[in-house]
Formats: sequence, C-alpha cells, structure tokens
Amino acid sequence: MEKYNLIANDVRKKILEGVYQPNEQLPFEKDFCRTYKVSKMTVKKALDILVTEGLIYKRRGAGTFVMDLSVEKMEKMLMDIQMMGTTAFYPDKKITSRVIDFTVVKADAEIAEKLKIKETSFVYKIHRVRLVDDKPTVIEETYMPIDLITGLKIEHVENSIYDYIENDLGLKIQSGHRTITVRRATDEEADYLSLEKGDPVAVAVQTGYLTNGAAFEYSISTHRYDEFSLEIVLTHR
Repeated sequence: MEKYNLIANDVRKKILEGVYQPNEQLPFEKDFCRTYKVSKMTVKKALDILVTEGLIYKRRGAGTFVMDLSVEKMEKMLMDIQMMGTTAFYPDKKITSRVIDFTVVKADAEIAEKLKIKETSFVYKIHRVRLVDDKPTVIEETYMPIDLITGLKIEHVENSIYDYIENDLGLKIQSGHRTITVRRATDEEADYLSLEKGDPVAVAVQTGYLTNGAAFEYSISTHRYDEFSLEIVLTHR
C-alpha cells in the first residue's frame, strides 16, 4: 500500500476515534512530514484524500481543519475502517503474515451459500496468522472465489490481500456482514496467538462485498482478546 494511503488511513482513524476533534486544526504539513518521515508531496496526497471524503477542509492562510461530521457520516466511516483489513487498520505498525495454508479447494455447501456460488466451485482457502509488530494478533481463515479474485499468489497472501484486490485487480471493496462472538481459545489457537490455555478470543465471521454486490470473501477471524475492539455510534432517535 502506498505511503500516502497509510497516512490517510491513520489520520482518518484518529478523527473518528476523537483524537482530532470537530473543527480542530490539524498539524501543519511540515509537522506531518516529520511524524511520518515522508515528503511534503506525500502528506499533501494523503490530506487530499481526506478532503475528497469530506473529513477535513482547508482554510486558505490558516491551515487544515476537521469537518464537523454528522452521526450518519461517522457511522459510515467507522464501518469503512472495520473493512480496511489489518494492514490499513494499523498504518503505523509493521504487519507481517505467517501463512499456514494457501490452496485451491472446492466450496462446500456453507461456503457456497455465503459466497453465492455453486457448490463445488473452486475457491482459495487462505489460513494465516497476522502479526502486528511481530506479535501474533489474529488468525484468519478466508475463502475467496478464484473466478472473481483472479491471479492471487503467495506473495499477496503474505502481505495485504485487500491491497491486491483494490490496486492490482481494480475492484472496490464496499461492505461486509459481520457477526462477533467471544469464547475460549482452542489449544491450537492459543499456540498460534501466544496465549495461555483457556484465554478468551473474539471471533468475527464475515462475508465481504464489492461495490457491484458480489461476495468476494467469507472469513473467520480469531482475535487476541487484548488486541480487539469494535467501535459503533449509538444514537437516540
């Protein structure tokens, strides 16, 4: 993922988490350059993305400010962050993958139903552990239709699959349906995540969709209890 995209993701996340408040002035571009160790052009590209999204605005001669967002806008943005994937969710950290399995298999009835494909259609089966700054954080078991996500290779699986989908294939990820439960880790999960036997884990089962409505992934993600959080906006209408 390009550096300016990572910076935009980080600033966006801080705005939605309240680190930068509505109408607050953001640091100057030169300060962002020092923080992220990049050129002024890279910072400008990152901020231009957020201007286009309506998250910030520039006031000539004064600087860049956070837009006063509506609740609806915040809800959509928070959902978008949840769909970014691990690499974009931790833009200031080193993300690596330990691939356990990467094969092509025939979809069983459950996977076919989730992906809206014919049973026995071929799908990628991806089983990997994602590490954040070398700390095992999440186990991902993912299924993707090979006819839709074409040309996926081990080097993509070792890095960011979402980056490959959007930047190489030119597809746009839009939304997902996610169910989250909490249970105790199995012995295998505890081993992969460097947990104690019986520690809790958060399990997110998700079907992801592209802008054209096609289901591009069915995944089961098992997260360390101390590295998982979910943010939502609640309103009384």
